[in-house]
Amino acid sequence: MTLHAPLPATQTGFSTIYLEALALVERLHRLLLDVIKDEFERIGILEINPVQALLLFNIGDNEVTAGELKSRGYYQGSNVSYNLKKLVELGYMHHQKCHVDRRSVRVRLTQKGREVHRQLGALFDRHAEGLEKSGAIGMDGMDDITRTLKRVERYWTDQIRYIY
Repeated sequence: MTLHAPLPATQTGFSTIYLEALALVERLHRLLLDVIKDEFERIGILEINPVQALLLFNIGDNEVTAGELKSRGYYQGSNVSYNLKKLVELGYMHHQKCHVDRRSVRVRLTQKGREVHRQLGALFDRHAEGLEKSGAIGMDGMDDITRTLKRVERYWTDQIRYIY
């Protein structure tokens, strides 16, 4: 989804800024994937894609099901199942049937998956340190961004739950 359609003549100032913010969120997500891809090419991790790397990072030390990942809102539908299957095949994750619900599979990281998690964590730590040291953004600015994005997330979640 790219938000570059012409603005209607009735567009308000707030709507214009809102659309700019939506486009920026989209671009930042794509740029994050490019940053991860570049880092992984540099360190020689070539068999997984950036989305799979983020999935490994977000699972971390947890044992989860695909449904739990979807319900947390991190990943879209069938992509989760495909990516989990691929990561198991490549040796980044263990999987086993859930004892309570045999249709459900629980996954956790292998040592190989934990190494990707560690590498991505180190990348994010370097970026956080670089942003702060360069003066690009400090703790207060990052806190403001996070609080604002959480309010937008809450608003959108309410729209899905109560409007439709």
